[in-house]
Amino acid sequence: MEIIKIVLFAFIALFIALIFKGKGRDDFAVYISIAAGVLIFIFMFTKITAVIQFIQQLAVKANIDFVYLNTVFKILAIAYLASFCSEICKDAGENNLGAKVEFAGKILILGLAIPILMAVLQSILKIM
Repeated sequence: MEIIKIVLFAFIALFIALIFKGKGRDDFAVYISIAAGVLIFIFMFTKITAVIQFIQQLAVKANIDFVYLNTVFKILAIAYLASFCSEICKDAGENNLGAKVEFAGKILILGLAIPILMAVLQSILKIM
């Protein structure tokens, strides 16, 4: 299974980072952590694209407007990227910067969600 490969890779990176931390080389430990996170993200990117393609096929069959689907994909991308970046910042000891990235992601998601909320409200008003 792929999750076993990812977990083993993460543990190996963790142990290497801990070795560097134990020798007083915290900077190398952070670099290893960031590199491992990026490699895991790249590995998962092919899986993410497969899921997106499947959802697009379902949307075509269900006659869902691509504007809404693209907005949902953008929201998901912002959420995942903001979370990923925030965790990297926190790993590097920059908790405040990580919190700011999370806040910015939430604001961007809210901005993208407004048109969808308006469309839902208009649909509800048409029914009433």
